[in-house]
Amino acid sequence: MLFPQSNGGSSAGASPQQLVDALQDLAKKRSTPTTAISNLLSPCFYHQRFDDAVDFEKVLEEIKNDESMSHSRLVQTATSVREISKQLQRRPVKRAVRNVMIVTKARDNQLVYLTRELTTWLLQTPRYGSEVGVNVYVDAKLRNSKRFNAAGIVAQDARFETMLKYWTPDLCWSQPEKFDLVLTLGGDGTVLFTSWLFQRIVPPVLSFSLGSLGFMTTFEFEHYKKHLNRVMGDDGMKINLRMRFTCTVWREGSNGKPDEGEQFEVLNELVIDRGPSPYVSNLELYGDDELLTVVQADGCIFSTPTGSTAYSLSAGGSLVHPDIPAILLTPICPHTLSFRPMVLSDTMALRVAVPRNSRATAYCAFDGKGRVELKQGDHVTITASQYPFPTVTRTDTEWFDSVSRTLRWNVRAAAQKPFDASGISPDGDDDNDDSWDIDTDSAYYASEEGSTAASPIRRQMSLLGM
Repeated sequence: MLFPQSNGGSSAGASPQQLVDALQDLAKKRSTPTTAISNLLSPCFYHQRFDDAVDFEKVLEEIKNDESMSHSRLVQTATSVREISKQLQRRPVKRAVRNVMIVTKARDNQLVYLTRELTTWLLQTPRYGSEVGVNVYVDAKLRNSKRFNAAGIVAQDARFETMLKYWTPDLCWSQPEKFDLVLTLGGDGTVLFTSWLFQRIVPPVLSFSLGSLGFMTTFEFEHYKKHLNRVMGDDGMKINLRMRFTCTVWREGSNGKPDEGEQFEVLNELVIDRGPSPYVSNLELYGDDELLTVVQADGCIFSTPTGSTAYSLSAGGSLVHPDIPAILLTPICPHTLSFRPMVLSDTMALRVAVPRNSRATAYCAFDGKGRVELKQGDHVTITASQYPFPTVTRTDTEWFDSVSRTLRWNVRAAAQKPFDASGISPDGDDDNDDSWDIDTDSAYYASEEGSTAASPIRRQMSLLGM
């Protein structure tokens, strides 16, 4: 969840009524999709459940009626809102999962057999007082697949004919609320493809690890029955709302006003590079309509916390926990060595423009897809999206576990040996002498009798009488 952060200088003299009016104005402005209220107005089913936990209208009303709000009360209210955010993240979502969508990794026929196994189990396992399972949507490309054998599944029970359905990208775009849960079979690339399918509302996504990477795929497929029985049962599912970017391409119009072009929801990163041009990129970077710097590099990466373990990490960016709402700016081979990676506030509205006097154009890639050329005078805007990407979590420490597993983060080849005074003699007899034969590293410390200097050079000088 994203919450508006107050500016200490501007809010000190603001009245409670002005604060309430400002919050309500933020809810109405589409140009600031990073505020809490705009998130709450999102049609996302998970956002709609926020009202079950807290009455935000009541909170705003209490602030409005407080004629003398002190700075301590303002801090207390902000702290309470952040605590509500934490509790909402920890609270399991319990709801009937009646429509399950399965996204299978492309170009892997072995996963087609696993998709058939999972589909058959979901259709056959009784749920919610019914003699059969739930509706299952699989990729429409499997309709005539011999490996999937849809006719063989339907032949097992006549009722499966109406329960086995097929999804298309157009269905995901027009009716995303039709799905209660999305299961992905593959790696992180399959998860990114799922984000690409749902450019607005995203159902909860549970990812099975069947690919080469596993930053976002933390569930083992061999235990899918146990995992799905827990998620679809009384335990419910714990959701992690991963931040996404709304990236909009603007073209220079003939009348001097920019024309809106394509728009993308990005889960990993937006990459702007020089493409085939031999010249370094010359890009103007604006934050909230203020010029921050002019980028002279091979390009730059604007990454979400989820994408901090991807291209941004390879370019020298930091690892950022996905619960932290932030925008990572990572330059690619910058011309000046002082241009280092930065972590920016998620409330900033960034704009990257290609100057009209630039030698060459630039190219944008959104999660590695949809490569678009930016010509002189064009620009792209980057803001935090009001449509996050909800992923089903397995444990509270799964991000650290995935980083340690995939990157071998802070893992030594062997653990450091402890000092053990009790040794074994070469002939196998126990050595009862507990004293050290070599008590310290020779020549580094004043370990020998009569030595007064720790430095090897000073010790040699003292021996020579210098």
